[in-house]
Amino acid sequence: MTLKDYFIKYKLNNENIEDFEKFRKFLLEYNKITNITRIVDEDEFNVKHYLDSLSIFKTGLIRDNMKILDLGTGGGFPGVPLKLYKKDLDISLVDSLNKRIVFLNKAIEELDLKNIKAIHARAEELAFDEDYREKFQLVTSRAVARLRTLLEYALPFVEVGGYFIAMKGPEYNEEIKEVSNTFNILGGKLIEVMEIDLPLDIKHYLLITKKIKPTPMKYPRQGGKPKSKPL
Repeated sequence: MTLKDYFIKYKLNNENIEDFEKFRKFLLEYNKITNITRIVDEDEFNVKHYLDSLSIFKTGLIRDNMKILDLGTGGGFPGVPLKLYKKDLDISLVDSLNKRIVFLNKAIEELDLKNIKAIHARAEELAFDEDYREKFQLVTSRAVARLRTLLEYALPFVEVGGYFIAMKGPEYNEEIKEVSNTFNILGGKLIEVMEIDLPLDIKHYLLITKKIKPTPMKYPRQGGKPKSKPL
């Protein structure tokens, strides 16, 4: 199926579909020089990158002019598709690998996008920058880290009353069992797990955490501790 077919099937506004096509072609051309994604088949790209990213709109949490931070954005997912679909969003794309940030800056320029920036930084350092700490209404992440690690990296960026969405596969239940105390320590509360059915027999899950109180200033911990010694 073409991307337009998918947009029609899932009742998505296809007003900006040309931008989606342009970004995919730009990424895949760039991918020949610098490895950004292993997904190069058009149908697989449309499903695993675009439809998966846009599933966040199903949560009903997206608001006009919303400030969103995409943590561990990789090739720009879900942050870039969110921006292409709803141009008024203010999006920060964060990744620790500079080659991805170089690509994203070129893509932002190529598509002439406004109010979106790519930031080369580690979450455990950026979270202590007053311009970023607890400044976002929504934080998203498709990163492969386990939930208890992601929570420590992500929740410090979320404003009280805002949300963190972790995009997970079918094994999410095991990860949730590990984190009951982690939510309390970091000021979050898991409020919903939303099942997302995608084409190609793919099931993904959106784990939605609400920020209910400020995260203590000692988090996230430095030196890789959120991963090596998770809360």
